[in-house]
Amino acid sequence: MTRPNRLRLILRDLGTGAAFASMAVSGQVPVWALGLVLVALLVSLMGWRPFARAPRLTAILLMPMAGALYLAVAAGQMDLVVAACSFAGFVASQRLLSETSPSTDGQVLLAGLLMIAGGAALSGELLFAVCLLVFAVMSSLSLGLAVVEAAVPPGEPVPVRHVMRPLSMGVLVAMLGAVAFFVLFPRLNWNMGIRRASPGLGPATSGFSDTVRLGGSGTLKSNPRVVLRAKLAPAPGSERLEAYWLGRTYDTFDGQEWSTIGAPNNRRRTRVTLRPGAENQVYQRIELLPAYGSRTLIALETPAKLGNALMHTATGDRRTRLQELGGDELRFVEEALGYSYEVYSVPPGTDTDPGKLTQTEMDQLLALPEGIDPRIEALAQQIVGNETDPLAAAQKLSAWLQREYTYTLELGGDVADPLMEFLFVRKAGHCEHFATALTLMLRTQGFEARLATGFFGGERVGDEYLVRAGDAHAWTHVLVPGRGFVTVDATPPAFRANQSLELLESLISFYEAIEQAWRSSVIDYSFRDQMNFMRNLSRPPQEPEDKERTQLPPLRAWLTAALAGAAVYWTWRYLSKRKPRSPVLEATRFVDAVERQLATVGVRASDGETLEDVSARLTREAHPLAPAVSPLTRRYLEARFGQRPLQPGESARLLKELKQHIEARKQQQAPRARAS
Repeated sequence: MTRPNRLRLILRDLGTGAAFASMAVSGQVPVWALGLVLVALLVSLMGWRPFARAPRLTAILLMPMAGALYLAVAAGQMDLVVAACSFAGFVASQRLLSETSPSTDGQVLLAGLLMIAGGAALSGELLFAVCLLVFAVMSSLSLGLAVVEAAVPPGEPVPVRHVMRPLSMGVLVAMLGAVAFFVLFPRLNWNMGIRRASPGLGPATSGFSDTVRLGGSGTLKSNPRVVLRAKLAPAPGSERLEAYWLGRTYDTFDGQEWSTIGAPNNRRRTRVTLRPGAENQVYQRIELLPAYGSRTLIALETPAKLGNALMHTATGDRRTRLQELGGDELRFVEEALGYSYEVYSVPPGTDTDPGKLTQTEMDQLLALPEGIDPRIEALAQQIVGNETDPLAAAQKLSAWLQREYTYTLELGGDVADPLMEFLFVRKAGHCEHFATALTLMLRTQGFEARLATGFFGGERVGDEYLVRAGDAHAWTHVLVPGRGFVTVDATPPAFRANQSLELLESLISFYEAIEQAWRSSVIDYSFRDQMNFMRNLSRPPQEPEDKERTQLPPLRAWLTAALAGAAVYWTWRYLSKRKPRSPVLEATRFVDAVERQLATVGVRASDGETLEDVSARLTREAHPLAPAVSPLTRRYLEARFGQRPLQPGESARLLKELKQHIEARKQQQAPRARAS
């Protein structure tokens, strides 16, 4: 195998690997299928073709694999699309390990296209975009080298170095053309045929459970993974939110962990109203990602209405119902990879009616664990004094805790009395310790309070806010007469949000920003976006009525015109520089002259036959002129495609040498003609 052919095959194999990776990044391809294709790809890259001797037998072996995949689909163990994608990977693997030929290359690239389509259906996220780009570039270069290789006579080297530059420019132009086609050609948005959720590349990290156990290391606070995206209206306009995302509340503490009394509500509804609405409610469109890993709905405090819930599964999106549980928790009824829903929350500071609480619920808001250390009540009395207002008392306790105690995630294991350990021994803890201390200290003074859990903060990326696993938080709700439950947070403000490494958080934020651009510009790009794009190129932006309107075109119109002018100028300069050389025209004249001279000795090209085909035919027939025509053909290809134009006088010299060979050929034929 020659070196150019080896390069072409490596590009082909890498492109096929990228196509399979576009499906694998969804996390839905079986591990055993991933392993088989990976082994085949590595063997192919090493230049081994073990299936070359028995292509038909190995092709027959694909049938049992197809049967196994069919049985897995019929038994409900595998999705049909995933099975089809896996089988496309097996077909590509079989072709990779078979003998190389133009038909084999075409079949490999066709299987790659099928896998790219499968990857688009399974995820279509940012990693898929990277795989798509790699496949497009690698396969295009491989196809280009295959065309050049087929045009070179057998035994002659392919001018790889000379053709790679024009091939690369051609691939770049093709990519730009594909982008322009995507942007301008009327189309439906990709999102209509894509599966929004995939299992992801790591374990779920939400931290929600039916109980909150006091203690542990609090390592969740250092996890930077994004667990939800939310669009808010009206938009806050700030880069970071100072807001609480409520998940559920707890009212019972046994000295070690928090829980909630009350049995789950058996009613399952698609829309839930928690409390009467208020004016200027905050609208949220929330998407819970697979990294969230919980069925608990969360919303900006205080949620009023929730509905329009969708569950994202491996087979698509569909509506789902909600179930009310104790502790103001709403939970999705069915398990899924991710969810999306709409929420209306009352603005912060708005008085909210919690509804009529039962006597049991009121009692639990004052309940203390058995054997609670009496020093806790004494300490709370010392801080609160004679304060009778629950909110003022909570604020006094919160300020004291923030001033006298430090935040830390470096705690030991479970202890017999974690609250006493926090208040009187270590005097350091994380948010659960601060919230528990404030809640129980309020209860010792006769103020109703409970523990709330969820998330705090949110980072804006594009037009969405992202919440991370490390934003998980706990705080206190104090019941204020006439106002309802009011949030009071004893955790120091600097430690309420994510506590991960700044560098790691920056890298993930950068990735999320690129992914957001990919989602908005590609996944959700629709015909309406196309119309807006064309309209915004020429229409000035709408100004408020109280501002004077300008008659000049908008800045984007000037920028577009400048880019178009630069493109025209660059094209003109490029063509003007190349025009004096005219390598294409000179090469064409050269090949025409060669064909005319060959015709004088009866060597003529058939219909559709090129000079390369004529040279190959003469070589196969061992024609006496083959040694003279072969270098002329190679020189023509270099001048036509290899960016190596004919030098002044070179064409005449080569034609003269050919003419000498032809004259010698005629002299050899003359005695034979007279003898006959």
